[in-house]
Amino acid sequence: MATQHSRSAARLMMAPAVFLLLVWMLVPLTMTLYFSFRNYFPLRPDRLPSWAGFDNYVRFVTSSAFWPSVQTTLVIVGGVLVITVVLGVLLAILLNQPMWGQGAVRILVIAPFFVMPTVSALVWKNMFMDPTNGLLAYLWRFFGAEPVVWLSDVPMTSIVMIVSWQWLPFATLILLTAIQSLDSEQLEAAEMDGAQPLARFGYITLPHLSRAITIVILIQTIFLLAIFAEIFVTTGGAFGTRTLTYLIYQRVLESQNVGLGSAGGVYAIILANIVAIFLMRIVGKNLDA
Repeated sequence: MATQHSRSAARLMMAPAVFLLLVWMLVPLTMTLYFSFRNYFPLRPDRLPSWAGFDNYVRFVTSSAFWPSVQTTLVIVGGVLVITVVLGVLLAILLNQPMWGQGAVRILVIAPFFVMPTVSALVWKNMFMDPTNGLLAYLWRFFGAEPVVWLSDVPMTSIVMIVSWQWLPFATLILLTAIQSLDSEQLEAAEMDGAQPLARFGYITLPHLSRAITIVILIQTIFLLAIFAEIFVTTGGAFGTRTLTYLIYQRVLESQNVGLGSAGGVYAIILANIVAIFLMRIVGKNLDA
């Protein structure tokens, strides 16, 4: 057991890192809260900063684009989570099987996670989804169908596909690690008892992955709520793909008022915390089970 002296030494050594982390988080948050109550126009010297009170908050939340942007954000997050979790489980099971070149295959599957979101969106936009020269357009023509103009005909589906492609390796990596910790003797005993593959998956593998799945959902949700680059590069917020983060960006550009954007940032923080608290309750129940 750790002594009081060793615990004190551990706290002392951790203190600088904790202090820097708090400063890194609290300073931007404090500045955001401060500017959200002011009218601040850094690019317009003719307009002096002034106190706005809650006007920025009222203007932002009463905008006709506010609630649709929140809905769009949640739909994209939900769609990406469903795809990455389902395909992540299947890929993790597949990669856990003995195969030739297993190490190389795992590296190739995980590689997209290290691609920058902007580059990923550009690749999908120009190489895959281009209605004239994209690979999907050639595939459509090969089967005698008319190519789909992805980013205008099915914009939400396109965004979900692009973001899912980027986050699928992360989910696969976490779930593959969880599968490798599963006791193979349980599966062998179930197989000897005559359990079918689907039964073994439903009663042994899936319950074992429940904790890993909840962790994947929690971490991905935190990052997906701030999705911006993929939308900026592909649709520019058009065709109903404007998320809350992108709406904040547009409001700052239109009004050149940092205070209005800061108020939107506070709303984004509130939304993220509501979702995080809800997910933490789910994670806590699964981890305690």
